[in-house]
Amino acid sequence: MTKPTLFLFAAPALLLTACSGTPNRGLESVHQPVVARTEYALDLDAQGGRLAPGEAARLDGWRRTVRVGYGDRVAIDGAHAPGTDGDVGEVIARYGLLLADEAPVTAGEIAPGSVRVVVSRMRASVPGCPDWSRKLTNDFEGHTHSNFGCAVNANLAAMVANPADLVRGADGVAVADPQSVYKSIDSFRKAPATGANQQLKEEKVGGR
Repeated sequence: MTKPTLFLFAAPALLLTACSGTPNRGLESVHQPVVARTEYALDLDAQGGRLAPGEAARLDGWRRTVRVGYGDRVAIDGAHAPGTDGDVGEVIARYGLLLADEAPVTAGEIAPGSVRVVVSRMRASVPGCPDWSRKLTNDFEGHTHSNFGCAVNANLAAMVANPADLVRGADGVAVADPQSVYKSIDSFRKAPATGANQQLKEEKVGGR
């Protein structure tokens, strides 16, 4: 009589264990990529319609610090002149980027005689992954495992070049544009030869 009694008390516990964890009753993962946007801002002295001496170098150093690159959106906020746009655009163009037409709203006022360079960056991630909350046992409610889809969607979020494409997609082109292909190669060649970039260039030179 002892063993059946223990089984009767253990059976409800096993059923509760199987029902715990993140629910997922469909064939699509409940863990989907989430895109977040962050703004970085730098105020520069721009009196007389041009950047003050040394400000272009400060902008370039700041760009290296925040690692501005492909997928980032760069814009100028404040009362700026065409000469200022040209100075800022020249620094940004070294890394294959163009200035956007409109700048997002940022906190704080811009001092007179200054312009604000704003970098908008999007990052994709999959919150809650990995998720091992649901046990690998018989599921009598038809749930897929709680970790289902985590690997695929996390890899997608890590590999997408422009996370904004996960939100609104990207317009396709009917034919390939040779200038677009050359632009990426030209940006690579003109980029500062540091780190992995330097190693790749040395390998290409040595492989001629």
